[in-house]
Amino acid sequence: MVESSAPNTSVTLPLLEFSFTLIAIAAAFCAPRMLSTSFLRIENAFGRLARRQGLAVVVVGLAAVVLRLAILPFIPIPIPFVTDDFSFLLAADTFGLGRLTNPTPAMWAHFETMHETMRPTYMSMYFPSQGLALAAGKLLFGHPWFGLLLVTALMCAAICWMLQAWLPPTWALLGGFLAVIHLGLFTYWINTYHSGGSISALGGALILGALPRLKKTAHFRYGLLIAMGIVLLAYTRPYEGMLLCLPVAVALGHWVVYGKTRPRPAILLRRAALPLVLLVAAGGWLGYYDYRAFGSPTTLPYTVNRATYAMAPYFVWQSQRPEPVYRHAVMRSFYYVCELDFYNRIHSLSGYPVQSLVKAVWATHFYTGIALLPPLAMLWWVAKDRRLRFLVICIGIMIAGMAIQIYLIPHYIAPFTAAFYAIGLQAMRHLRVWRPEGKPVGMTLARLCVIVCLVMVGMRLYAGPLHLRLSEFPVTNWNFEWYGPDHFGTERVRVVGQMAQLPGKQLMLVRYSAKHNPMQEWVYNAPDIDGSKVIWAREMDASNNAELIQHYKDRQAWLVEPDKLPAVVTPYSEVDERAKSGQLLAASH
Repeated sequence: MVESSAPNTSVTLPLLEFSFTLIAIAAAFCAPRMLSTSFLRIENAFGRLARRQGLAVVVVGLAAVVLRLAILPFIPIPIPFVTDDFSFLLAADTFGLGRLTNPTPAMWAHFETMHETMRPTYMSMYFPSQGLALAAGKLLFGHPWFGLLLVTALMCAAICWMLQAWLPPTWALLGGFLAVIHLGLFTYWINTYHSGGSISALGGALILGALPRLKKTAHFRYGLLIAMGIVLLAYTRPYEGMLLCLPVAVALGHWVVYGKTRPRPAILLRRAALPLVLLVAAGGWLGYYDYRAFGSPTTLPYTVNRATYAMAPYFVWQSQRPEPVYRHAVMRSFYYVCELDFYNRIHSLSGYPVQSLVKAVWATHFYTGIALLPPLAMLWWVAKDRRLRFLVICIGIMIAGMAIQIYLIPHYIAPFTAAFYAIGLQAMRHLRVWRPEGKPVGMTLARLCVIVCLVMVGMRLYAGPLHLRLSEFPVTNWNFEWYGPDHFGTERVRVVGQMAQLPGKQLMLVRYSAKHNPMQEWVYNAPDIDGSKVIWAREMDASNNAELIQHYKDRQAWLVEPDKLPAVVTPYSEVDERAKSGQLLAASH
């Protein structure tokens, strides 16, 4: 089953962006002084705002909120549609109830699903920060997505603030607005519920923005911001966060021992006390959360779920795990087809370099698109700059750390987002002063690259009327495109709405076809399954189904067949009667 509102045409947004970028390159060479007066006026006005650095940071954050709300008629509040979405929303609903986890439900074998644990407790398998942000959005504004919107706005503002510590103010402001355009409007970071990319990027920006300021002034607040960034990374992407924190720790250690601006040891200790207390308290809370949800303070999220269901490991030197006992064919298909296939492709001497290159290309495509690729031709000059050498080292450590990991989705490396922007903007600065034959080709090209980004915002907003093809579901290209996903998940919402209007409580037994795509999962439930108006369960064998229906005898039971278009919902009593009639007919023959 494929959900997509865009017409199936051959013209795609990446193709358009590629075409516009080629036109921009040609225009820069053919008319290097085009519209220079108009561009100069805009840049002067931009510069006046950028010099008021505090105001610039606020404007970027507000722009992320206002622009995303303004395009709601075109890109509405997203519907959960992938397996991870429902897992994080389970965490959000659980935290919103004032609980850390939920007891294992009765009949749990019918409810087990991807990215959730059922034993020792019923909870999301993920680290808690995204769930906490979604819970805050629901409690404060009535919908979890608003928590995601707020975090994304803070991320864009923090990227601008970080860039102010490494680049001139005008370039920092440009980077903040590019973050709004590229990350805050369309990507899956803001239009799904599962990535945690905005939180990780926020944590990384706080650390990298506070580090040079701390080394310059040794002010207490910068140490506290570094600690807050570390906590955000530990609660979201601890492995990738560790890759960022290692060079930061070395830089801080070197400053403490050899830095000319370091304070006296007694003063340094006083200023470090509260950040250290924050880190210890956050570590203690995470340990307590792990104890309540997974049975032990040393059992991290992911661990129980992966040990129960997964065959593919996370790192290239690890061997495939033995196949566990799956109670449901769709779950075996998910862990065997969706995960193990890529592991087998990369886990070989011939496949590793090819697949590693593919990962690098797709990750770059997410963070730059196509319009911002031309400035990267100047990366060699950036690598030689002393100004950003530390950030280049950070990226090198990240590359080494991700080279040993099997999977890479853009939000995995989100802690380094602010560093990507700093390096990309520095490359654009080098491009801007490039003058072949004395002509301002580089300046015009840098300007036109930004213009193409703005044009592509309009193209994405009007993709439907313009008959532009978006990535279809469940194909996951939208994970690697800044155009983001289409409005998926509508069919399940339609069925939920129909069931919610019926009197009494409903029990939905889901039956998939043999060709069902496991990425399109329907069996997800609220924290309090028994108290829910609609319960989603997996159809199993006849005896297990009868036991489930008997357990929920106060509910109307239905069979749901999601792989038919539209999804077919049938009273289960009719299905059961047809099955019994078929068995009697077969026995008579």
